[in-house]
This record gives sequence, structure tokens and C-alpha cells, in this order.
Amino acid sequence: MKYSESLKKTRDFSIVYQRGKSYANRTLVLYVLRKRGSERNRVGISVSKKVGNSVVRHRLTRLVRESYRLHETEFDRGLDLIVLVRPGAKESDFFTVERALLALGKRAEIKDHNAEKGGGHDHEEVHDLVDP
Repeated sequence: MKYSESLKKTRDFSIVYQRGKSYANRTLVLYVLRKRGSERNRVGISVSKKVGNSVVRHRLTRLVRESYRLHETEFDRGLDLIVLVRPGAKESDFFTVERALLALGKRAEIKDHNAEKGGGHDHEEVHDLVDP
């Protein structure tokens, strides 16, 4: 992630949960907190044990991280983001997760409208991420 760092500390997650605004769909919940004076985004991903075992949770974490990485140039800068994966996402493939994340970014109005549309990637590059 070229323009982003990981959000790791419990305190940072708590601040985003308390002060940030949330947007949800069937697959994901996106918490957004704007930071002043920062050019980097911080992204945290949370997948509850209710979603599945560790294999399922880590797979979904990788799908969310890759979806964000491919489209990070489209998002505004200076944001703290938490992506919470909902139990309904358990069987989701990469493209479902990607569409859900982009839809939430659009609804949250945090997508940079001047950025290159489509993230400059070809969907064929990411087929190995999707389980058969």
C-alpha cells in the first residue's frame, strides 16, 4: 500500500469507532475519520470470530487488503479507515468484496473523483486470490 499504513493500536481503533462515521452494506462496515495535516491513510481490518475459523478470517482480510491496495489511489488522503467484515461475507469472492468496499467509499464520499478510475488494474491479475 503505497499511500497507506496499517492501523494497529487498540487506542487508534477506539478513536475511529467513537469519533468516526460508519457506512454499511451486507458485506462490510466502513468507519471513516478524517485527520488534518496527514497525507497518508491508515487502514485497519477487523474480522470477528463470528465470521468463521482463522482460515476464513485471514482469507477475508487478504481480500479486503488487496481490494483497498488496488484502489488506494482513488481514495482521499488523510483518513483513518476501519473495514469491519460482516458474517454475511463468509462465502464472498474477491469481486464481491471489492464492489462492497468501493460502494462504501463512494457513499462515504471519500473517493477522489480526479483519480484514475478503475484503479489501473486488470481483474485478471487477481484471480489467484479467489478460491476455486
